Amino acid sequence: MSGVQNVTLDADAADQRLDRWFRRTFPHISQGRIEKMCRKGEIRLDGTRVKPSTRLGSGQVMRIPPLPDASEFKDQPKPTQHSRVSEADTKLIQSCVIYRDDHIIALNKPPGLPTQGGSKQLRHVDGMADALRFGFEEKPRLVHRLDKDTSGVLILARTRAIASALTSAFRSRETRKIYWAAVGGVPHPKVGTVRYGVVKSPGHGINGEAEKMHCIHPRDVDSTPGAKRATTDYAVLSNLGQRTAWTALIPITGRTHQLRVHMAELGHPIIGDGKYGGSGQENMGDGWGAQLGGEISRKLHLHARSISIPHPITGRMLKITAPMPEHMERTWETVGWHETDVPEDPFEDMM
Repeated sequence: MSGVQNVTLDADAADQRLDRWFRRTFPHISQGRIEKMCRKGEIRLDGTRVKPSTRLGSGQVMRIPPLPDASEFKDQPKPTQHSRVSEADTKLIQSCVIYRDDHIIALNKPPGLPTQGGSKQLRHVDGMADALRFGFEEKPRLVHRLDKDTSGVLILARTRAIASALTSAFRSRETRKIYWAAVGGVPHPKVGTVRYGVVKSPGHGINGEAEKMHCIHPRDVDSTPGAKRATTDYAVLSNLGQRTAWTALIPITGRTHQLRVHMAELGHPIIGDGKYGGSGQENMGDGWGAQLGGEISRKLHLHARSISIPHPITGRMLKITAPMPEHMERTWETVGWHETDVPEDPFEDMM
């Protein structure tokens, strides 16, 4: 058992999640133990309590509590790639690859698959990433996230240096993400910007309803504890009377559930969004209600259609587009919407 350590972090640690840095530095320490040490305040950065997801900075001092020696684990078999990722999951995650080079992997994440693990989430993209090495020694790293029920383009970096570069690009808003969604009713005006702030508040009940984001007026953001400013551009691409509209959405900021809560606040929730639009409320043309009824799927109709991002090596703008998931394709076919009828970037003329 080691004693307390105070480690000054170097430049290689910058922008890494604390838990990932910890697992690489002390591979014999489990994720569960790291989370427990964070909850108890045993791991600290510059004397401040941290979370497993806290991003590290060069020059910070990390307090590391006494840890068991790696030798205590020497008789335990090391997991192989096949023991970490089943054959079925390997086949699944590799089938999601829509772009790959020596630096970046892009997936078309299916709906229902979480990006990362969490409470009761044992099967997720991050846990399957070992199956995406394709001959590389390092496991690909996530550089952004999608909600569990949102499908579409998800970027992974193949090395630590590339992950740092891509993370910086996302944070400095050098990237352009366009989502497609079907919403209840037809937003008016047909092109606009939503600037409501968002704040997390606890809910009541179970099945994912424990916490929700809520909108607050921009003037109240600075005076509301925990509130963050959020901006979303939207454009109506097509509509079916007043029942539903095909919209393109650009999240200018990247807040939790931002697109979903913003559209619901406008009175046009995303179809299938039981959390923010009402799981049992059918839209009858008045703009409210997250279900269309009939043969239309009750799954969330939100898809990360494309990402444009500067390539971290060449510097050229890389655009990656993901086909819609099956349930959205069926809805588009039922309604009579066609991908070729709309521009790839409906906001281009507005820039």
